Amino acid sequence: MSGVTDDERAWWKEAVVYQVYPKSFADSDGDGVGDLGGVIDRVDYIDELGVDAVWLNPVYESPQADNGYDIADYRAIDDAYGDMEDWERLRDELHERDVRLIMDLVVNHTSDEHEWFRKSRREDGEYADYYHWVEGEPDELPNDWESVFGGSAWSWDDEREAWYLHLFDEKQPDLNWANPDVREAVYDMMEWWLGKGIDGFRMDVINMISKAEDYPDGGPDSDGAEHFMNGPRVHEYVGEMVEEVLDDESVLAVGETPGVSVDDAREYVSEDGDGLSMLFQFEHVTFDHGEHKFDADDPDLVEFKEILAKWQEGLADDGWNSLYLNNHDQPRMVSRFGSDGEYRRKSAKLLGTLTHTLGGTPFVYQGEEIGMTNAPFETREALRDVEVRNYVASAVDDAEGHADAYEDVREAVEAMSRDNARTPMQWTDEAHAGFTDGDPWIDANPNYAEVNVSRARDDPDSVLHYYRDLVALRERDLLVYGDFELLAPDDPDLFAYTRTLAGGDDESTERALVVLNFDDEPTTFEVPADVTVDGLELALANDDAPAVPGRALDLGPWEARVYLTPDPEAQAPDSAIDTER
Repeated sequence: MSGVTDDERAWWKEAVVYQVYPKSFADSDGDGVGDLGGVIDRVDYIDELGVDAVWLNPVYESPQADNGYDIADYRAIDDAYGDMEDWERLRDELHERDVRLIMDLVVNHTSDEHEWFRKSRREDGEYADYYHWVEGEPDELPNDWESVFGGSAWSWDDEREAWYLHLFDEKQPDLNWANPDVREAVYDMMEWWLGKGIDGFRMDVINMISKAEDYPDGGPDSDGAEHFMNGPRVHEYVGEMVEEVLDDESVLAVGETPGVSVDDAREYVSEDGDGLSMLFQFEHVTFDHGEHKFDADDPDLVEFKEILAKWQEGLADDGWNSLYLNNHDQPRMVSRFGSDGEYRRKSAKLLGTLTHTLGGTPFVYQGEEIGMTNAPFETREALRDVEVRNYVASAVDDAEGHADAYEDVREAVEAMSRDNARTPMQWTDEAHAGFTDGDPWIDANPNYAEVNVSRARDDPDSVLHYYRDLVALRERDLLVYGDFELLAPDDPDLFAYTRTLAGGDDESTERALVVLNFDDEPTTFEVPADVTVDGLELALANDDAPAVPGRALDLGPWEARVYLTPDPEAQAPDSAIDTER
């Protein structure tokens, strides 16, 4: 057996997680909005991928100002998605297939239609300080903090005659975590959901819950983030949450933490840290941004490798990585990091190979497994996301509304808009990609006739079938727990690395060599002299490849190869962790 001890194991380390954005996954009632019934109808599809858990984006009661991340009632299901009986049926259908269910936890902010905020604006008893309020004049902002969605992070409330803080949309007021009553209410809600049988939480912008209490201005050229990202009491709050609610290693607690460094991350996930399972860090999906996300350059592979290697090595001995290249907030990975034209399928497979062979837990975003791409948004009226609509409105204002103003920013919109991730899941070549029998809330990508699940199922060389192989490959301890070493760091086209796992008593070391060509042209990888290739065998590739590696590997465009030592356990189960619910 491998040298991994039972204490080092956890189900979520050995898992692959599938992310479902329900509004765009499948519509069961024909109203054009995806719902829980649609997810239930597709549970077998999820199970066939071989994944171990589903992360379900918010389905709570919400006015949908930010697609469900503005929650009006944490303990109710929004009518657009169904009801609590539908949710319970989904939970049961997943659990019957040994697939765990992870819920979104959005507690930096609520909707302004939440009962807490309604009472707070009336200064109703204990709720008066549930949010961040600043007295003043309606024409004098409390400070210069900016909203993530553009503009000031403060809005004036006529009813209370005070300013309230919203780091996101004005309909998403920030909770005041300095108030212990707020924290107690949040923990009680979390316990309620755990009592309903969920298996963990994905915690939205959890590193933004602590704000500098005197609300100082930001520094020069700052939006104030230094006063609310990784704020002064954030580790007190997160540590308390873990102690009060999440002190169970079987519960997955993954925190979304924009702006963290590796050193910051250790404070959240290390053995002596706050106790979170892992983080979603953003460095590898923001490094190409300019002044803002819509001012992005083409990703530079050398820098991309440097960042990923830094995180692999930085959390290797004290923490755990999450692995993702796209999600509901990011453009489609094959359009951003791959090549979505001639080499769409090969580059989609290559990128999946990367996320499934690095150290950490892979997160697969719906549609990634069939190679879905960014979509064309020919008019600004086709856009739905609040962030991109605000950006376009600002750009048009700057252009004084001239007729071609949208065309001036269209390329940036189509490259980086969150709407790219939210076009309907492409099931068939029927109308609206088989997503709905009605009019979809957002248009399907026109390429659904070519890129869809039905077609992928029938094609043994499809991205979908390759992803099933990737998920199965993750059963090797080597690819979960093995050490990482980057090779050829300065090569502008090749991403190559080894994974190494020392064996237990009387066992040899297991090794992997992964080589990925991030280019439209063929290339050759000269394997370094200190890397052993003897004993390695081809485990997976997205093109014809030699069964064993030589010292020089000739790779075609967007070719991916994974070479491994034979499995010494022949996949015999010998783990002390609970692999079934």
